[in-house]
Amino acid sequence: MPGSTNGSTNGSTRIMGALTVGGLVVVTAYTVALGGNGWLWFGWIVLVLLTLALVLTKS
Repeated sequence: MPGSTNGSTNGSTRIMGALTVGGLVVVTAYTVALGGNGWLWFGWIVLVLLTLALVLTKS
């Protein structure tokens, strides 16, 4: 129904946000331990953009 809030919508946004933050931690740890990898950072940026798109479409 339009205008109603769905608990799963907020849950999916929180999960995506947690994955994004977790991904940043993993990519940063990898970079510190083994050196930079452009593909990992590219993947993390894509994840950030997807999270932002999810947040913007839910509001």
